[in-house]
Amino acid sequence: MFTVHTPGQGVSFEAYTELLAADGFTESLLLSLGLAAATIALALLLAVPALVAVRLGAPRLRPVVEVVCMLPLVVPPIALVTGISTVLRWGPDHLSRTPLYQTFLAVQNESFPFVLVLAYTVMALPFVYRSLDAGLRAVDVPTLVEAARNCGAGWPYVMLRVVLPNLRSSLAGAAFLTLALVLGEFTIASLLGFRPFAVWIVSISGAHARMSVAVSLLSLVVTWLLLLLLSRAGTAPTGTSGAPGSARRSRTPRTSPKES
Repeated sequence: MFTVHTPGQGVSFEAYTELLAADGFTESLLLSLGLAAATIALALLLAVPALVAVRLGAPRLRPVVEVVCMLPLVVPPIALVTGISTVLRWGPDHLSRTPLYQTFLAVQNESFPFVLVLAYTVMALPFVYRSLDAGLRAVDVPTLVEAARNCGAGWPYVMLRVVLPNLRSSLAGAAFLTLALVLGEFTIASLLGFRPFAVWIVSISGAHARMSVAVSLLSLVVTWLLLLLLSRAGTAPTGTSGAPGSARRSRTPRTSPKES
């Protein structure tokens, strides 16, 4: 009501129509979506092979991996960003004469601050771990891998065509939680001096209160739609199987006892 009703003027959608022309709206939104996509990709790239390897080859290491992945929950974001800021200040003084100096500057590029991706990956790790661990517990991964290997499948095929399709719901859940975290994160980005969508909303709230509330409502709708798409992507199509050769076996005609 606050965004559409102006005292003395009645109903007006001016706060919404001015959004697209607002300075920084499109750039901050695209930046947050890009950071979310990169964070999801990096978190899954780190977590999936590690958890599958532990599940197959070293089940006794599972408690160790769990503790490591859960550590970000006990570290406050303000402490995490303080540590990151200390490293960023330390770098130029000690890396200026090394090849790592340009890399150190590149991760702080304002157009796409990869340092935020690294920080968000650490923050999202507990949620990614829980989602993937639940999926791995629900699937008999050793049996699937053994069957695929016995059929002659290589490890890339096993991971991409056997393991991952059976973890589709877990992967979508991990992406779901990571996307929500990145789009709503404010503390780390603000203290490091970057301006993704959440920081932009707060920055305009003083001068354009009505518009900031309208943007907040739209961000909820956008986040909701993206989460619906992720949940839809996590629904496996019926009648499919991840095991190699299953489609080939299903097309084999049956023979009667007389024909045999």
